[in-house]
Amino acid sequence: MTVTADFTLTPLERKSLLADARETIAAKLEGRRPEYFRDPQLLSSLFGGMSALLMPCGAFVTLHAGKELRGCIGRMDASEPLQKTIRLMAIEAAFSDPRFPPLTKQELSRIKIEISVLSSMEECSDPRSVKVGVHGLYLNYQGRSGVLLPQVPVEQGWDLDEYLSYICTKAGLQEGSYQAPGAKLCTFTAIVFGED
Repeated sequence: MTVTADFTLTPLERKSLLADARETIAAKLEGRRPEYFRDPQLLSSLFGGMSALLMPCGAFVTLHAGKELRGCIGRMDASEPLQKTIRLMAIEAAFSDPRFPPLTKQELSRIKIEISVLSSMEECSDPRSVKVGVHGLYLNYQGRSGVLLPQVPVEQGWDLDEYLSYICTKAGLQEGSYQAPGAKLCTFTAIVFGED
């Protein structure tokens, strides 16, 4: 199943996903089983198979400590329902991001959680058509790949040239590799929301 441009998440679904991510991390830190709460209205949608939380799609969970990144892991696409993907990625972001030590109990109250739910990827034939702040980038070339979420260039203050340059760096490739024959540059959009 692919996520189309008209895919949306209700405020209740967003709130539930954020609560799920926090509860999953808290339960792991406290050595207990997670207890997920569902609003009766959302429960009704879930039982009726009408909730976006049941749709398989890619998603990232990002953890921030103040303005600093504290973990970010995701999947570009997923075969699991969105609510399960978020729970899995919350654990990965908190405890398995190789750039950071595992999250501690003391840190949890200071962490803010952000979720990015991804659209399907589309191959990008014209890199100049990429819209900063709208499109995320995925680059695959010579067995290496990298991904940048749509909010990253805005947070970093990058223009389009810097954005295209940094996707190469993220993939461990030379600058300009996105233009090389055989390179595959894709764009996607994301629904981004957080505890702020």
